[in-house]
Amino acid sequence: MAYQSFRDFLNSLDKAAELIRFTDPIATELEITELADRQMKSPGGGKALFIEKPTVNGLLSPFPVAINAMGSFRRMALALGAESLDALAGEIAGIVKAKPPLSVRDAFKLLSAALELRHTRPKMVANGPCHEVIHTFEPKPTRAEPWPEAPTISDSRLQARGPAPTLLNLPILKCWPLDAGRFITLPCVVTKDPETGIRNVGMYRMQVYDPETTGMHWQLQKVAARHARRHYDRGERMPVAVFLGGDPAFTFAATAPLPDDFDEFLLAGFLRKRSVELVRCVTCPLEVPADADIVIEGYIDPREPLRMEGPFGDHTGYYSLPEPYPVFHITAITHRKEAVYPATVVGIPPMEDFYIGTAAVKLFLPVLKMNFPELVDIALPAEGVFHNLVFASIRKTYPMQAYKIMHGLWGMGQMMFSKYIVVVDDDVDVHNTSEVVFRLCANTDPQRDCIFTKGPADVLDHATPDIGVGTKLGFDATRKLPGEGFKRPWPPIIRMDAETKARIDKMLSSLGQGSEPTRRS
Repeated sequence: MAYQSFRDFLNSLDKAAELIRFTDPIATELEITELADRQMKSPGGGKALFIEKPTVNGLLSPFPVAINAMGSFRRMALALGAESLDALAGEIAGIVKAKPPLSVRDAFKLLSAALELRHTRPKMVANGPCHEVIHTFEPKPTRAEPWPEAPTISDSRLQARGPAPTLLNLPILKCWPLDAGRFITLPCVVTKDPETGIRNVGMYRMQVYDPETTGMHWQLQKVAARHARRHYDRGERMPVAVFLGGDPAFTFAATAPLPDDFDEFLLAGFLRKRSVELVRCVTCPLEVPADADIVIEGYIDPREPLRMEGPFGDHTGYYSLPEPYPVFHITAITHRKEAVYPATVVGIPPMEDFYIGTAAVKLFLPVLKMNFPELVDIALPAEGVFHNLVFASIRKTYPMQAYKIMHGLWGMGQMMFSKYIVVVDDDVDVHNTSEVVFRLCANTDPQRDCIFTKGPADVLDHATPDIGVGTKLGFDATRKLPGEGFKRPWPPIIRMDAETKARIDKMLSSLGQGSEPTRRS
């Protein structure tokens, strides 16, 4: 199902009783965060919120705010136009199983080719709703001197003036008390490799410095950072386009762990069952979805000094501290006449990003299974904030197989950031943390069943001794086989036999009580 705009998606949530509307003015400074955080911490992720009258420094913004729109499994499925995430995963499994690939990269190539055959390849159109209102800015001379400290959000220079849209008209949130200012938290950032022309759509937070500049927080290992280095080597300005809203499939695709050369708009087209229509930007040679709600065009100049960005209350549950990042100069802001500003908040889990990340794992599990046939399931618990903790279940058939899975996962894309990996047997539900912890405690000897290794770490991990480099720890919590240093017989786990369970189920049913759930199956 393809949505025509983010507002179209919100209307769908409204009909499904998944949306709460607020008609009173609510401040973009901290108040929207507090409202959203209470929903995100509610069972199942709470409801999506639609703030009709957000205020910026006490002034009403012309753009309403939507937040927590994908913060539950049901809303995540609705965002992707699916009956369920399992149904979508089944479609992907059917594609990659049709011609079994030799590797994960081959699997993604096969998936890309299959999606093109399904007519989901993006296509160019002459114009679109994202160009209903256009405001352009003059490019600035290259700055040579160091940047000043960023002004505070209460500074009078940060008051929006006049009808022309600038960053200060947008209801950009200050999320947490110690944040350095306002941050765009759900931007889809479009860049291109200057050598190959291959496009990438990623998501990197953007701190607002003034009406026409922001920070661009792409970390060292990100694709856009590599594109930037190639532009820097050429000494030329790097065009960048940022879009917000439109079909939520765009936002999901921008966050998905895809290979570098996999077109995010191709994935979005598959999810929405219709090609993504793209328009050329007004002031830079990039393409954005025609039905996006808001587009911010501009460039990064490699000859300019970096500027301090942060602190920012991050998905780790802690503030990421100030670090130097590139400055994004705005050359145009375009938007729909009735645009909605989509936002999210990250912090101590669970938050909205948990549901987005879990959906990505579920959808691409069939691709992982092509490379690891013993793999049954993977979970990234909310407490692990994505990279800190991975649970994997396998069908174990030979000694040390758990370590094969650990090293294989550490060698795959963003899984390289995983700090802890716990591997369990196939009879464990990895989405039930208590089951995994039970097996971890019961099935491991700390000296025998752990492995330490070093590798790249999440730049936002404040516990590593050096930025971007850290230690990983793997746990083999599977039953032990001969050859794994275990000399005694392995005991069976305690379970009731099926016949007794069936008799008790029948007895309880006759009493109108139904069957009791078991702690472990």
